[in-house]
Amino acid sequence: MTDPVPVSFTVNGRAVSVPVEPMRRLTEVLREQLGLTGTKVGCDAGDCGACTVLLDGAPVCACMVPAGRLEGADVETVEGLAGPDGSSSALQESFLRHGAAQCGICTPGMLMTATALLRETPHPGAAEVIDALGGVLCRCTGYRKIITAVMRANDPVPLAETPAAGGAVGARVDRLDGRPKVLGSDVFGADAWPADALRVRVLRSPHHRARFRFGDLDAFTAAHPGLVRVLTAADVPGRNLFGVIPALADQPVFAEGEARYRGEAVAAVVGEDAAVRHLDLESLPVTWEPLDPLLDPEAARAEGAPLVHAGRPGNVLARGLVRRGDVDGALSDPDPDVVTVAGTSSTGFVEHAPIEPESGFAQRVGDRIEIVACTQAPYMDRDDTAAILGLDPEAVRIIPTAVGGGFGTKLDLSVQPYVALAAWITGQPARLVYTRAESMAATTKRHPSRLSARVAARRSDGRLVGLDFSGMFDTGAYASWGPTVANRVPVHASGPYQVPHYRARSLAVHTNGPPSGAFRGFGVPQSAVLQETLLDELADALGRDRLDFRILNALEAGRPTVTGQVFAQGVGIRRCLEALREDWTRARAEVAAANARAEAEGRPERRGVGVAGMWYGCGNTSLPNPSTIRVGLTADGRVRLHQGAVDIGQGSNTVVAQICADALGLPLACVALVGADTDRTPDAGKTSASRQTFVTGKAAVLAGRALRDRILLRLNAPPDAALALDGTVLRAGERSLDLATLAGEADAHGLVLAAEETFDPPTAPLDENGQGEPYAAFGWGAHLAEVRVDLDLGRVYVERLICAHDVGRAVNPTLIEGQVEGGASQGLGLALMERYVPGLTEDLHGYLIPTAGDMPEVVTRLIEDPDLHGPYGAKGIGEQVLIPTAPAILNAIRDATGVVVRDLPVTPDRLRAALRAPLETPA
Repeated sequence: MTDPVPVSFTVNGRAVSVPVEPMRRLTEVLREQLGLTGTKVGCDAGDCGACTVLLDGAPVCACMVPAGRLEGADVETVEGLAGPDGSSSALQESFLRHGAAQCGICTPGMLMTATALLRETPHPGAAEVIDALGGVLCRCTGYRKIITAVMRANDPVPLAETPAAGGAVGARVDRLDGRPKVLGSDVFGADAWPADALRVRVLRSPHHRARFRFGDLDAFTAAHPGLVRVLTAADVPGRNLFGVIPALADQPVFAEGEARYRGEAVAAVVGEDAAVRHLDLESLPVTWEPLDPLLDPEAARAEGAPLVHAGRPGNVLARGLVRRGDVDGALSDPDPDVVTVAGTSSTGFVEHAPIEPESGFAQRVGDRIEIVACTQAPYMDRDDTAAILGLDPEAVRIIPTAVGGGFGTKLDLSVQPYVALAAWITGQPARLVYTRAESMAATTKRHPSRLSARVAARRSDGRLVGLDFSGMFDTGAYASWGPTVANRVPVHASGPYQVPHYRARSLAVHTNGPPSGAFRGFGVPQSAVLQETLLDELADALGRDRLDFRILNALEAGRPTVTGQVFAQGVGIRRCLEALREDWTRARAEVAAANARAEAEGRPERRGVGVAGMWYGCGNTSLPNPSTIRVGLTADGRVRLHQGAVDIGQGSNTVVAQICADALGLPLACVALVGADTDRTPDAGKTSASRQTFVTGKAAVLAGRALRDRILLRLNAPPDAALALDGTVLRAGERSLDLATLAGEADAHGLVLAAEETFDPPTAPLDENGQGEPYAAFGWGAHLAEVRVDLDLGRVYVERLICAHDVGRAVNPTLIEGQVEGGASQGLGLALMERYVPGLTEDLHGYLIPTAGDMPEVVTRLIEDPDLHGPYGAKGIGEQVLIPTAPAILNAIRDATGVVVRDLPVTPDRLRAALRAPLETPA
């Protein structure tokens, strides 16, 4: 460690002089020494651009700038963009108004990069913006709204919508939590902790599978000044296991004797900041004995395969089945009118890659522990952490920070048990921020899959006859959400179509891969790839238009799904597909003309267009899934919405407030949000499975209406009385009440009039054949992809995506468009570039996600086919948008080249090999 030396430079126009270690990163100087946490850290390798600042006017990745270079420099950070009075700049207002900030973790880097561009080019075009922003990654937005916000930053900014009472639902209101995101003041997991917090680092297995034993850890600690403790499984006071499904909680906080995947935690060092930061973890006295890993899921399900999971028969974790009709008879029908196609597909591990690595801190407060961290599931965290510490759940408080992207990975525990143990045992606050490599090695992935299916239809009328699907999913070393995937996939593998004879079987198997968990779609994106590409082949075999074939077979209200469930309303898939018809006709004509020109000119380029449909059940599969909302009035005349649903960028803070305001009958501007906190907000359930708008939103409707009823009863006002708040005076029509006079009646939450309501979607268990009512509502959608393929290089360029989604009711169209664009970006990555390989792709340089330059124009078409159960008819949208993108792209590739590709990702080398294969096949 080098001794600190004083360095003098300017930050946001202010001269500073700070003692720094010369090789310490500028990010650390700004964040930890100057308190400027608006500059975010996503990778510490210059790959993500989240830490972009201006150094002498030029954008740089602050994580790559050593502090020794700062002498005499001028540094500008996001905190310097606001005016002297704290007002946001025109660029920041443009980001807010155009919905360019979702989770907000990349927003400061985007803003600083755009600032440099706008100083040189005040009114840039799209290509200039894309080129400038190419070094800053975003996992949420799909970039399109960011590009628009930068292009229009120096145009007059449209006024923000301020809907009157009853007009919030459907309005394009600014994200209620958006201003801190654009100002850089939003607090994420790595942004705040007590000054005396100890630093925690986790030692992880470098092997896919290995036995290990420790040497003298006490002697090691004593030999390293500043270290306080080395924690292992022996230090866990309660249950050394956690898991999202209590009955299947199987992942240890610390492995005991054997590590089952590369990246598994075996110990944690706790100590003073500098001592832990400079410690070489490989110097810990640990002896490793590598064992042969089981990495092939085919071998994992074979009889006699070596166990990777003690206490469970073989390596099969879970099975799923949905069966309806006689699929064997239907698919073996010798009738020449029945046409059958079959195929297989596969996917590998896919990394969530949120730009914010997992982070947080814990502190002991008497006999309780408080954890402040990024999470998607505060109450699940509370219960798991309590079991680990051997405490009652009420002794654990979870306070979620802003979450810089999640997509499912932050449903599972990450930093929480380690900081909780460190704080509980040492009595001092403890903090932990994962490195990018640690985040990628240790956290859950999308399940790798190996799928096969046969599907048949009648030539005479084009109707589907039957579909037989089989899927195997690699759930890795531990259960995580493997059973959920195994149960959800068979329900969805038919796609949103009428299939009278159906069988879908799924299998989740253990390997020594990283645990596979929740990831935007819970296995449905994988199955949709096979099912939708086979439908294209079947349409061609029948001689039918591919879009018309889907429309003909689309589910309708009153017709049974493959589980026998019948919806009388809210089935919008046909309307979604019909919404693509005009573009389908246009694109088909343009593709034919372009390909004819390319062929005539001898250019190795072909264009294609593809389409795919989707459906997705909102919430858990045939399981209880409640959300609870509390709303009330304070004596000082405010509406407080106690909203425990964690907003991970999708907009639940805003959408739930819009819904509640309209149900109550007061303007949205009256509503103050009390964010998720297990001590202050009721359990709104986890943020996953497209459930927050649908489930928590409906709870907000019920709570808002219940509070309205209590107000009307208290004031003896008629049911149709208009409510108004004027300071502390509450009015209901001609009647009024000064809330200040009720101060003595305030409850424990400070509310003088309040209501709390719960909504649990009505579902029914599935029987042994998978028949039942697994979801109260489905979301529906269809995507059209237009692509250009370089036949020589095997490179695919997606030129345009047109996305039609039935959202029931568009509560906030701007936020929905952002979800569609962001989901489409992840679907494009799934199709063309993303594959995680343990030990090889553990940074954002080797693991590729789409950049601003990879994303095409995205056109969103919103369909509103209201659902009976949803709040004002609304359905979920977050998970659905990713599902049809990849199969639409694959169908467009086949349309362009005639080559069937279903093993993802379709990288240039894979496509080039597929294009050459027909030429290399002997006659």
